[in-house]
Amino acid sequence: MPATKEFTVLMEDRPGTLGKVCRALADRKINILALQSFPIGGKSVTRFIVDNPTTAKSVLDSERLTHTETEVVQVKLPHRPGEIARVAARLGEANIGAWYVYASGLLWCRGSQPSCTHSGPSCSRRGRLTI
Repeated sequence: MPATKEFTVLMEDRPGTLGKVCRALADRKINILALQSFPIGGKSVTRFIVDNPTTAKSVLDSERLTHTETEVVQVKLPHRPGEIARVAARLGEANIGAWYVYASGLLWCRGSQPSCTHSGPSCSRRGRLTI
């Protein structure tokens, strides 16, 4: 299994902070392969896996962000039902614990909803954000 670096970044939990960090990485041509973010105690804990860990580290340092690096493994799975169950079972059989797992490819996001600028509760765009 390929291994790479994962960055865990602690930042303020407020609108625009994640975008600023992602923009700083993008400006240095760093592609974010996977991301996980969650709030805790007024801060956001954000984990990134990127295509260029060395440059990403220099970006995070230059942005003066508190961060750690951890080695993680990548498992590419076919897109079909039961694949995660199969891998999780095999890890368990080998007595390997998964502290946390996340996937990439699609964006799932839970957060505050922007106000709808369209009128009426039957508006099909109510509560949606176009990206």
